[in-house]
Amino acid sequence: MSKVPLTVKGAEKLRTELEELKSVVRPRIIAAIATAREHGDLKENAEYHAAREQQSFAEGRIGEIEGKLSNAQIIDITKLDANGKVVFGATVEIEDIGSEKRVIYQIVGEDEANIKEGRISIGSPIARALIGKSVEEVVTVKAPAGNVEYEIISIEYI
Repeated sequence: MSKVPLTVKGAEKLRTELEELKSVVRPRIIAAIATAREHGDLKENAEYHAAREQQSFAEGRIGEIEGKLSNAQIIDITKLDANGKVVFGATVEIEDIGSEKRVIYQIVGEDEANIKEGRISIGSPIARALIGKSVEEVVTVKAPAGNVEYEIISIEYI
């Protein structure tokens, strides 16, 4: 399996969630299963089945996070020498040339992407168009409604 890029902040968020699942959620579910077992017949015990379902979900998520972290290539943007170019992890302010609307995006891994928080996936059309470009360059993004041109206003490595 190939390495998946992940920012330092994204990796830390996954590690925090993993720790929470292992140290808080898992023991709580185990206690709930034990309590439900004490109530007798497991076939008709809704509490037991609900706890087992929670356990299945939690264990699946633990495995998923461990897999992501083991296949991650964690990139610290503050230590990269990008020579003023847009690279993975960079925060880029762009302006739509047609509407003059400005937006700021950070280019992150697929698991970290959240458009509402201004984080776009490295695989998105906008990110692919921006990678390797510099301030004041104009990029064309192929959007469903047609091509959109953006000018790069600023690039930060934070």
